[in-house]
Amino acid sequence: MNNDQRPTLKDNPRERIEAVEARIRAAAERTGRDPRDVNLIAVSKTFDAEHIEPVIAAGQTRFGENRVQEAQRKWPALKARHPEVELHLIGPLQSNKARDVVELFDVIHTIDRPKIASAIAREIEQTGRTPRLFVQVNTGEEEQKAGVLPASADAFLKQCRDEFGLNIEGLMCLPPLNEEASLHFALLNKIAARNGVPELSMGMSADFENAVALGATYVRVGTAIFGPRG
Repeated sequence: MNNDQRPTLKDNPRERIEAVEARIRAAAERTGRDPRDVNLIAVSKTFDAEHIEPVIAAGQTRFGENRVQEAQRKWPALKARHPEVELHLIGPLQSNKARDVVELFDVIHTIDRPKIASAIAREIEQTGRTPRLFVQVNTGEEEQKAGVLPASADAFLKQCRDEFGLNIEGLMCLPPLNEEASLHFALLNKIAARNGVPELSMGMSADFENAVALGATYVRVGTAIFGPRG
C-alpha cells in the first residue's frame, strides 16, 4: 500500500469520523449503554501532520500514537497549535523514555511492569505533570506481546497503587489476531470490575463495536478514520 491510497486532503474527515461515531452510538444503544461514555481515539501512527491537521479541524480531539520518537517529531508543534488535543500513548513503553512520555502524552495506556510503573511515578513527581494511567493486560498471554498476565493483574494493580502511588484509571488490551476478540474484552472487563478500575481501552477498527458492547470506554480507531497505512 502506498501513500497515494491514503485519504487525500480533499477527503472529508468529518464524514469518516461521523461514520465511526454512528457505529459506536448504535453498538452502545444495542446494549443499553450511554454512547457518551465511549471515547474515540483516532490512531495517527505513521501519519504526518498534514494528514492529522484536517482530522483535528473536523473536531477530533483524542489521538493515539504507538512510538514515542515518532510522536516527538510531530506532536509538540501540533499540540502547540491545538491545545485542546489529548494525546494517548498506546504502544510499548521503555523505562528510559519515561520522562519523554510524561512530558508529551496526556494518557498512557501501556504500563505493564514494576520498572515502568516506578519510572513513571518518579517522572510525575519530578515534572509535576499527571498523565492519566492505564495498565496493559496481555489477555492472550502471548510471549511476544507486552502486558501483565491476567493472573498477575490484581497484584500489579495493587502494587501500582500502594507502592508507587499511581492512580490507575483504566486497563488496556490487544487481543490475539487469531482469536475471538470478545473473549478478551470480557476478560478485561472482569479484571477491571473486581479492581474498581472504571476505564477500558479496547477495540480497534475491525472489532470496536464488540468492544463497546462489552464495556469499552475508549476505542482506538485508525484505518476507518485515516485510511490504509503506507
